[in-house]
Amino acid sequence: MKILVAMSGGIDSSVVAHMLKEQGHEVIGVRFTLWSDPLAPPMAQILPSKCCNAQTIARANQVAKDLDIPLHILDLEEEFKKNVVDPFLEGYRKGETPNPCVGCNRTLKFGKLLDFAEKLNCEKLASGHYARIKEEKKSNGTISYTLLEAMDASKDQSYYLYGLNQSQLSKVLFPLSGLEKSEVFALAKKYGVPFDEIHYQESQDLCFFPEKEPEEFLKRYITDSAPGDIKLEDETVVGQHKGLPFYTIGQRKGLGVGGLKIPLHVVRKEVDSNTVYVAPNGADLKKDLYASDLNWISWVPPKNEPQKLQARIHSIGERHNGVMNHDGKSLHFRFSKGLRGIATGQSIVLYRGEEIAGGGVITERMQD
Repeated sequence: MKILVAMSGGIDSSVVAHMLKEQGHEVIGVRFTLWSDPLAPPMAQILPSKCCNAQTIARANQVAKDLDIPLHILDLEEEFKKNVVDPFLEGYRKGETPNPCVGCNRTLKFGKLLDFAEKLNCEKLASGHYARIKEEKKSNGTISYTLLEAMDASKDQSYYLYGLNQSQLSKVLFPLSGLEKSEVFALAKKYGVPFDEIHYQESQDLCFFPEKEPEEFLKRYITDSAPGDIKLEDETVVGQHKGLPFYTIGQRKGLGVGGLKIPLHVVRKEVDSNTVYVAPNGADLKKDLYASDLNWISWVPPKNEPQKLQARIHSIGERHNGVMNHDGKSLHFRFSKGLRGIATGQSIVLYRGEEIAGGGVITERMQD
């Protein structure tokens, strides 16, 4: 089989390339260049926690050389800026907390790369993502593809993949789907993938700015943000904020609110009045949310019929029980218990056991 492998230069994608070559496939590598913050401090650009740094580029080149496979470089800088970075900044300007990785997977990693695979007449696109795809032949002869959680729950990336559709899943391979991370490292040693086991760091956080947290990046691009009041829900002013974009729903540390003995959490941000609202621990827990921009993967739940499902509102952490109802355009989810940190702009991802049913972008939290 002729397979295009997305080679970021990380250990995972490097092992994937070796695995597929060893299995006898015709392997072609592709590495893409994305937009990175030109205004970032020069010293911060060398942080090893980010993808597409000098180390990962060198590793991708070395793996391609060792396997004697072609390695294409695809320039996606313009598309990345337009489809990922700009919506990220616009979301923060509107008081939201956007999740750029979902859109990147949908439009670029499994959008532009699939187009490139087709151009090269490749049958499949393989990546180092930790997730599983189940293929099932229906009675009418069609094939359905179901997205499942990875075997290694600690590395599962299914949350970021809920936006994929049947056409995309039919052309994608996740060769690491049944492996534990420790097994992947063992394979890397076996194949001679170059990495320093002691100092190796996997890419983490968002890739288009060098800092661990987005605050400094936001300061560089959202320059019209103004300080304002931090208030309790009864409108009592308890402090001053530095600017709405620099606060996230559920945040407790760094609020600069003094003189109160009880811990306070950010519960909402009001753009019109430039106000951050906080509430005591417990009072900030919410059960209900609405979401739009829905995507169902292999099972479309009936409209206006409540379904008991589990959901995640963050990429990591436990799944929570609740009841979902949708009308085709938006969904309502009510959790069985109150949660902290439900933020507009983030994604809610829905599960039926180990199956990722789909999800959407959170548009509203209902006040209890």
